[in-house]
Amino acid sequence: MSGSAMAIVRTATAADIDAVVDLWVRAAGPTRLPSDGGAVVRLLERDPGALLVAEEAGEIVGTLITAWDGWRCHLYRLGVDPRFRRRAIASRLLDAGRERARGLSARRLDALVSDDNAAAIAFWQDAGFDHDDEDRRWTLLL
Repeated sequence: MSGSAMAIVRTATAADIDAVVDLWVRAAGPTRLPSDGGAVVRLLERDPGALLVAEEAGEIVGTLITAWDGWRCHLYRLGVDPRFRRRAIASRLLDAGRERARGLSARRLDALVSDDNAAAIAFWQDAGFDHDDEDRRWTLLL
């Protein structure tokens, strides 16, 4: 890892699937659903702009899914390679997710966050999201 390089955020392609799944296994935190390349293929086929990746020196170092349901965007699978943390990559991915949501005229962002992931909870709170106790999501109105 180069200390001076900066990750770029872009939309994922089919060529990124193996690297994305590998990153999720290593760095995406607790989840009820295992990482699966087939699911990523289906996501890219259904919504090609949903999967955002951060790439540095040809390596996928972060991800965020910003899925659109026609009214709001659901954010999940935010993960940053531990070697690249504390470099604002998660914040840059979230900024790109917000931009996508605004471009789709989404009215709200919902982040799916494990109750057992204190670092993730702190991130979403710092980003201005509020916890909705009724549906257990972190939300932000746009």
